[in-house]
Amino acid sequence: MGLVGFIARRAAFSLLLLLIVSFLVFGLTAAAPGSQLTALLGGRPPTPEQVAALNEQYHLNDPFFQQYGRWLINAVQLDFGTSSVAGVSVTQQIGQYLPITAQLAAMALVLSLIVSVPAGLFAGIGRGGKLDRTVSLLTVGGMSSPPYAVGILLIFVLGVKLSVLPVYGAGEGGGDRFVHLILPAITLTIGLAAIVARQTRASTLTVMQQDYITFARARGLSPRRILVVYALRNSALPVVTSAGLLLISLISGAVLVEQVFSLPGLGQLIVSSVQQADLPVIQGVTMVLALVVILTNFAVELLSLLIDPRTRYAAKG
Repeated sequence: MGLVGFIARRAAFSLLLLLIVSFLVFGLTAAAPGSQLTALLGGRPPTPEQVAALNEQYHLNDPFFQQYGRWLINAVQLDFGTSSVAGVSVTQQIGQYLPITAQLAAMALVLSLIVSVPAGLFAGIGRGGKLDRTVSLLTVGGMSSPPYAVGILLIFVLGVKLSVLPVYGAGEGGGDRFVHLILPAITLTIGLAAIVARQTRASTLTVMQQDYITFARARGLSPRRILVVYALRNSALPVVTSAGLLLISLISGAVLVEQVFSLPGLGQLIVSSVQQADLPVIQGVTMVLALVVILTNFAVELLSLLIDPRTRYAAKG
């Protein structure tokens, strides 16, 4: 019951956090320079009839908390209103742009884990060796490389000079979409893989100094079994935690990368909505991103309970 109660408490905390974020999002956009009425008019000279109609349609004369309550009820139903610029449903716009960002983030995360986990694991096992020094050098370079600079460099080398990969747009879907997302995914992977590799190396160094590793070697177990059963399994928890947190950082990185590669994703949508003061879109996209962050944190906590029995015992009290 303790474990179930722990999960229930974490779920309730996540819902409370999402409620707080929703209040901040609505409150800050409402307090931003310029009124929602100005954004809805789009810079056109208003007439008294237009002002009255917009105030009536969007309930702009209602008290703040009444407006927030109405907006929250609609947001729970994934109804964020209508874009004041495009004139279409915000949910429809998000559904159009979200797949690109999700596919890009998934490719970057998978690619970074494939590269970084083995590199960090073997670097930690062979501490002080050539591989360890090479991995440490590459991770420092990767962590210090801004994504937009890496993206421009990859465009110049692989797109312009060698002409092996497309550098613009998201393709037409399927294999063409995959090819178009390779360079943006590599751009995001370089910094992400560097951080995960360093975390994996540090975790592996700690695990390899434990008594159970020494005892396993004394029993004559094969290096492969020690690596997989003992080292990798006990190093997995910090790696999973860092990978989950870094998945969140992909959201902010995607804003820059999507601009560099002209990808029609959420990053491009939120930038254009801020430039055009499209408040309903800003609110909708921000809430969707906040939901992704909170769900990712919750999933990482559940995955930690599955990976490490010690966390389950701690959760049970």
